[in-house]
Order: sequence, then C-alpha cells, then structure tokens
Amino acid sequence: MASGFTGERRVHLEALAERLPAVGLVGRLVGEDDPVLWVWHPHTGRQTIIFATPSGEGWLFLWSPRGQGSAEDLERTAAALREALDDARP
Repeated sequence: MASGFTGERRVHLEALAERLPAVGLVGRLVGEDDPVLWVWHPHTGRQTIIFATPSGEGWLFLWSPRGQGSAEDLERTAAALREALDDARP
C-alpha cells in the first residue's frame, strides 16, 4: 500500500530528475507505490538510488554513501550528486 506521501515524493523526484542532464547525469524514476530515482553517470558508470523523505525543514533527498540534498535547492543537489558519482573511490 502506498504511503500518504507517495504523490509528493514523486513530484520531488521528478523535479530532480529534470535537473540531472544539465550536470551530465541520467536518471529514471522506478517503483510504483514507493518511488525512488535511479541515477547514473554515463562516463564513470557509477550509480546510486535517491530516496525522498519529508523532514522538519521540508523534503530531503538521500543517497549512498552519506549523500543528502534539499528539495528546495535542486541545482545544488544535482551538483552534489554529480560530485559523488565523479568520485573515483569504490
């Protein structure tokens, strides 16, 4: 069963996905009831899954390892994702 936040979560993930090509990343929304954003760097092959969750300060995007970005600043979040996926460390 979908949570009460599914629609809002999807809107935030879609908005972030729209910003990814500007920083050289590709993304795809997956999951019906609990959507997540699958993001990959076409040159390094590195990938991550982005979760969107409500917090006391609005909505946050979370990704591995230890990545976090605000839904209020999509450009900064997209840039942080690019930096994380550019990183050559395993």
